[in-house]
Amino acid sequence: MSGYWLGVDIGTGGSRALLVDEKGRIVAARTAAHEDMRMERPLWAEQRPEDWWTACQQAIRGVLADAGASGDAVRGVSLSGQMHGLVILDAGGAVIRPSLIWCDQRSQAQVDAINAKAGKEFVLACIANPVLTGFTLPKLLWVRDNEPAAYERVRHLLLPKDYIRYKLTGEFASEVSDASGTALFDIVKRRWSYELADVVGVDRGILPKVYESEEVTGAVSADAAAATGLKAGTPVIGGGGDQAASAVGNGIVEPGLVSDTIGTSGVVFAHMDAVAYDPAGRVHTFCHAVRGKWHVMGVTQGAGLSLQWFRNQLGGGASYDALTAEAATSPAGARGLIWLPYLMGERTPHLDSMCRAAWVGLTAAHTHADMTRAVLEGVCYSQKDCLDIIAGLGCGVDSVRLSGGGAKSAMWKQLFADVFAKPVTILETQEGSAYGAALLAMTGTGAFSSVTEACQATVREVEVVRPSSDAAYYQRSHGVFQALYPALRESFRVIDGLG
Repeated sequence: MSGYWLGVDIGTGGSRALLVDEKGRIVAARTAAHEDMRMERPLWAEQRPEDWWTACQQAIRGVLADAGASGDAVRGVSLSGQMHGLVILDAGGAVIRPSLIWCDQRSQAQVDAINAKAGKEFVLACIANPVLTGFTLPKLLWVRDNEPAAYERVRHLLLPKDYIRYKLTGEFASEVSDASGTALFDIVKRRWSYELADVVGVDRGILPKVYESEEVTGAVSADAAAATGLKAGTPVIGGGGDQAASAVGNGIVEPGLVSDTIGTSGVVFAHMDAVAYDPAGRVHTFCHAVRGKWHVMGVTQGAGLSLQWFRNQLGGGASYDALTAEAATSPAGARGLIWLPYLMGERTPHLDSMCRAAWVGLTAAHTHADMTRAVLEGVCYSQKDCLDIIAGLGCGVDSVRLSGGGAKSAMWKQLFADVFAKPVTILETQEGSAYGAALLAMTGTGAFSSVTEACQATVREVEVVRPSSDAAYYQRSHGVFQALYPALRESFRVIDGLG
């Protein structure tokens, strides 16, 4: 089957469109930036879905132009996107209010109310995960509790990438991997948990139809074709939440494979043939973008965000390459300085929306280079927390496939290998989510018989970074890092009250 397949990823910073050929080789890629997320209060984060659609149109038209291809040449489209965001539409399909996105933490009162009304054990029985502030359900209930006029207008609930699906096809649909992060989805039965929806008072009718990730969910409409340059009637495949799609792009579709993707957040991800979950809820067990399979993942909310924040506020306009080069001049351990990367609260392992970022151990002798290195090391420590819990669930971890921003820096790659005390491997293709979406488009249109076959044919390791002599030091210092959150937990609550 000749032609091209299009993967579109609706990220936090922008929408990325990626074209691949019949062998899964990247032909062209184009990104269109989003508006900055709006943060009216600490731990609040919103974006306009209409802005995602504008960027998506620009990215698709741009990638077709870059490839010198017409929409007729595209055999299928699939979508990936930031998870957990709340998109609510009225009866006419118009966006009611800006989306509360994945890192928004305002809904702790709603989480508490769900647990009080339904009971934590009932919630776990329904969705096999605890309800967290980052998930979609408590965000929806926050709107109900705080903006009742807006809530009364809600007729459809969608996730970020699925809003783009609606704009492309006119269909209200999602797929199992993204739906798993709503706190309304039964991941064992791979369907909406109407039982939980009924208990918390959510209308079943606002929930979209859910497909497996490689299934066809609709076709490009005439209006969308005019807006994007695609051909009307082109199949649109389910796709995946950004982490499941990234895992497909990284080939994490078989037992024993683990990845770490460093974007705004950082996610350690492992494939599972059967459901297993952490009773403490420190990591998430979701449906995979592979039919009938699951995955487990641990999340650091402020991974790449830590370095981005540091660059924007204290970096003096330096590039990321310049910052990591500077960090390399500081010794392992940043001369006793430790960064807690909790800029947006934290998921794994703390499940705490109130925890805060901090440097601990700062003295007058510390330099800008030490502070930079401490930021990089703190993110690695936090991801090590995730990796250890996943390994404890029985997932084999012989090496870790690294992708995202961390995979572009030689210094950061070595830090991950040292902190993990595991070899870190780098893949030929570093596109992650958009590439995974393209492979799902190929599978859904018959170019491959399964997602596993698609990954085996296209995903290749090209570099291995092994732990250095610093690894032993980092195993000791990781214990110091782990001791800091419990010591500061109550102070974080006092600080939250002061705000």
